[in-house]
Amino acid sequence: MDSKFGLRSFSIVMTLLLTMAPKLQAELTTVEHAPNSDGSISFLVIGDWGRRGLYNQSQVALQMGRIGEKMDIDFVVSTGDNIYDNGMKSIDDPVFQLSFTNIYTSPSLQKPWYLVLGNHDYRGDVEAQLSPILKSMESRWICMRSFIVDAEVAELFFVDTTPFVDAYFIHPEDQTYDWRGVSPRESYLQTILTELEMSLRESRANWKIVVGHHAIKSASIHGNTKELESLLLPILEANKVDLYVNGHDHCLQHISTSQSPIQFLTSGGGSKAWRGYYNWSKPEDMKFFYDGQGFMSVKVTRTEMNVVFYDVSGNILHKWNTSKMLYTDFAFPM
Repeated sequence: MDSKFGLRSFSIVMTLLLTMAPKLQAELTTVEHAPNSDGSISFLVIGDWGRRGLYNQSQVALQMGRIGEKMDIDFVVSTGDNIYDNGMKSIDDPVFQLSFTNIYTSPSLQKPWYLVLGNHDYRGDVEAQLSPILKSMESRWICMRSFIVDAEVAELFFVDTTPFVDAYFIHPEDQTYDWRGVSPRESYLQTILTELEMSLRESRANWKIVVGHHAIKSASIHGNTKELESLLLPILEANKVDLYVNGHDHCLQHISTSQSPIQFLTSGGGSKAWRGYYNWSKPEDMKFFYDGQGFMSVKVTRTEMNVVFYDVSGNILHKWNTSKMLYTDFAFPM
């Protein structure tokens, strides 16, 4: 199958299905996470990390602990590829303890971890990472396919992006993916997009953040994910999403284009990095690019958002902030 023709045809079909979909109440699972007394939340973002401490994973974890303590973070977000190279073999796979429990030991990281799945996670036993048994073994671990974290001042919408990518189905090469719970694919994707669109539309949070594994826009080796540009991006733009945060490419980057109000942030430097690849034709859109290991922090208040990128030594590489008014901040005469 020609990949361009396949993507175009699939996009048309999905658009028609979404148009025809009944307007039902959103059914994405929502996790309530209370904000601080001043209404703020703060969290770290890490992606592409689970390598038994190797490739500087332990060093990144150490700095995450230090920054997490300074910020007094509320939780950690993982952008996927939680366990390399081929996910977990079973619920009892020791790789979980070796790559997670034994690595992120700092007191400040003993907070909830909200995780999405990456393509490497799908190469193993997906149900193991999603299992409530795993959560009973490690209470920090909150991993679902697509879900919402409602922190009042902000809502984080986690999207299972791996099933969107045609190549994993059409040209899997020598890899085997665990598609239990995904097939039939078209119906699965329709459900995600419909429920996400309704959830975003119904959200009253001042800040909307969407988290997925695959990049919508990236200058690194994987580049833009065409399926997400076609199917996901229009929904995010129509519903005034502030950030799209991803991993997949093993780097840190911030892209902001004149064509979209969304900030595209990559935090995929949790372990193996330094790929030596960069391809972006519009330098004015690239606000920051670092082809190395590190992580990201986000702090959100009622009216301000602050994002910081750090390297493997905890050095600040890039900062970005913005502000917005709340509707309740406007005084309307009676």
